[in-house]
Amino acid sequence: MASMLTSILITLFTTFLISHISVHKISAATVTFSNKCSHPVWPAIQPGAGKPILARGGFNLAPNKAYSLQVPPLWSGRFWGRHGCTFDASGHGHCATGDCGGSLFCNGIGGAPPATLAEFTLGKDLDFYDVSLVDGYNLPISITPMKGSGKCSNAGCVSDLNLMCPVGLQVRSRDNKRVVACKSACSAFNSPRYCCTGSFGSPQACKPTAYSRIFKTACPKAYSYAYDDPTSIATCTNANYLITFCPHHHR
Repeated sequence: MASMLTSILITLFTTFLISHISVHKISAATVTFSNKCSHPVWPAIQPGAGKPILARGGFNLAPNKAYSLQVPPLWSGRFWGRHGCTFDASGHGHCATGDCGGSLFCNGIGGAPPATLAEFTLGKDLDFYDVSLVDGYNLPISITPMKGSGKCSNAGCVSDLNLMCPVGLQVRSRDNKRVVACKSACSAFNSPRYCCTGSFGSPQACKPTAYSRIFKTACPKAYSYAYDDPTSIATCTNANYLITFCPHHHR
């Protein structure tokens, strides 16, 4: 009898505990892509290690159109825009910038640099996000947090770096008439000094260069090289996000 009473008390106590434990629900985020460019953009998505691929890794976005995507809790990865793309009915083709293996659907493959990257790590209590030019630049991008709490600052590179890209970093169109992307100094010269590798593989040894300063001056809120100012990382809690391509485009 005593053991039965003990069992009942334990069951009641356990039920009480469970009913009074506050369940911390980790919510998903909505990321909306908006194309303010005068040309189509093909947004691409690469998840972090072990994270799910979203929207098969890529889609088409016409000018003045938007597309919303549900991003699961604790997801991390990067988004970028491809442009100058042609794909056949089966999704095979090529992009002038940001190409991911010649496919409309990147399916986890990263983009060929140079490409402006929007990077996200969604946390339980805090999201981290930034726009990075470490892999170079192809399109202006801004990240705007919506309805979050905390500092929640905007991030981005909204200037057209292609207009001020040094000759040694330029990627030109097939007809050679215009600059379609701007390489990072690391990609262009493959030097430890610019790539922050080897003896330059620390924040103390790898400092800004004339090239990264051009990026930083044009886009002070973006990462300009591997060991750039950590304040380039923005944070927010329980937010949705708007990623805009060509946010300051004027027709």
